[in-house]
Amino acid sequence: MKKNNIILVGMMGAGKTTVAKLLETMIPTHRLFDVDSEIENVEDMTISEIFEMYSEVGFRKIEEITISEACKKNNLIISTGGGAFENEKNRKVLLSSGKVFYLYAPYQLLYDRIKTESNRPMLQSKNPEKIFKDLLDKRDINYRKADYIIDTSLLTPELAAKEILRRLDETVNIS
Repeated sequence: MKKNNIILVGMMGAGKTTVAKLLETMIPTHRLFDVDSEIENVEDMTISEIFEMYSEVGFRKIEEITISEACKKNNLIISTGGGAFENEKNRKVLLSSGKVFYLYAPYQLLYDRIKTESNRPMLQSKNPEKIFKDLLDKRDINYRKADYIIDTSLLTPELAAKEILRRLDETVNIS
């Protein structure tokens, strides 16, 4: 039996955590599982500290284990980190454990949302805007492997959550 998890993927700044929290209030049978928060709780460190201590490779191993464990469960709203869907193993396990939604927004909108945040280890560089654009260009290919793409450019988080519910209702009615 396929699991009924709802998985949110997309670039940092796409609103995955915000939309996931809203979905949790709208779907009483499901609970939120924020991958980055779970990693921070288990490791007792921030994502930035984990990157510093273990490098990105070490972080990605922890992330893979966390996602694998979450996907064994049912009735979750899983909010992934921006790079999680790059890993083929993560993609397979996420796609097989429920419906995956890519929260899409254009590069400039996403960058404007996160450019002042200091807790983004991937952007700690001399040219964060170029790094961000290159990351998005690279990741977008895999994000598009999601079951659904939700263009959040003109949507509030509430409307994005309602659009996800609408798409889920369509699949239930078709089956």
